[in-house]
Amino acid sequence: MKRGGLHVPRPSDRGFCMEKLITFAVPCYNSAAYMHHCIDTLLTAGEEAQIVIVDDGSTKDNTAEIADEYAAKYPRIVEVVHKENGGHGSGVNTGIAHAKGLYFKVVDSDDWLNPKELSVLMERIRKDVSAGKQIDLYLANFVYEKPSENTRHPRRYKKNFPAEKQFGWKDIRPFLFSNVVIMHSMYYRTQVLRDSGLQLPEHTFYVDNLVAFQPLPHVKTMYYMNIDLYEYYIGREDQSVSGQNITKRYRQQILVTDLMMRAYSYEQIKTFEPRLRHYMLHDINVLMCLTLMFSSNGPKEEIPERKAAVQDMWKRLKADDKGMYSFMRHRSYIGCICWTPFRFQRWITRMFYYFYKRILKCS
Repeated sequence: MKRGGLHVPRPSDRGFCMEKLITFAVPCYNSAAYMHHCIDTLLTAGEEAQIVIVDDGSTKDNTAEIADEYAAKYPRIVEVVHKENGGHGSGVNTGIAHAKGLYFKVVDSDDWLNPKELSVLMERIRKDVSAGKQIDLYLANFVYEKPSENTRHPRRYKKNFPAEKQFGWKDIRPFLFSNVVIMHSMYYRTQVLRDSGLQLPEHTFYVDNLVAFQPLPHVKTMYYMNIDLYEYYIGREDQSVSGQNITKRYRQQILVTDLMMRAYSYEQIKTFEPRLRHYMLHDINVLMCLTLMFSSNGPKEEIPERKAAVQDMWKRLKADDKGMYSFMRHRSYIGCICWTPFRFQRWITRMFYYFYKRILKCS
């Protein structure tokens, strides 16, 4: 059967498969306008995949009915969870709790996976499982898709990871500037996520930063495929990543940064394998820069409140983890901004945001 140009296997196309290689969690909130495309691309993985559609209390459209239709049509692949609204993090938590797959992937309902490249991932996992290899984290590229401007901006990691081979942290190369691995590039072994104790806050955006960070010390083996697999849609005004919304939700950005800096103490991070340690501190630095960027900008009448919120963040960190506070304020590249007047922080981070917006086409 074809839908939208994709081959979506009927339940009878493949034999019954008891073991699921991967679980795709699709958190949905009033997603009726675009969730079909997302789910149809995931269905191309066949019955070796489990798709958990999490209806996060949708009320404004027929998201719940669409999800149930998929479950009725593909009972061996699709499972639906209807729940009260708890936000994106709650949807991810629910997906992990219901995951039966050896691997786990969050796919936002307005995004999708490239079916051709998805078949490459499935074949890779299949081969490694058959060979008895235990890969903790598969990595692939993602693409910023902005149809309104007809632009595609791929983010690739061939300068950071060896391709098409198993490797560990000692084999990675340094990440520079704003470059980090984000959730859209990561396909975790499900048990790694569970072992890490990952539990995302509810009613909070930007929790994907925690998904891409907290499990890392539990990752020992990795495999990078230089394929453009995840398609990240950019352009809806209500998206959490739009500049306007991130600026408005700066307190949620601060909360996520707080949680990242407390996931592991500075003393713990110092004990990690050197390149893992360097990467994790780099990742915190990048997120802190984004936090300062969106907290220090906004309506003029909110500036005193925003400044106080940032100062409170630093006070909490100093009280809870002096080592991390000292590193962030004195030995990190974000430190040179932290000591400047708040108005200068606004100016320099605004310049960074213009670069971020123009180059990455993500707002």
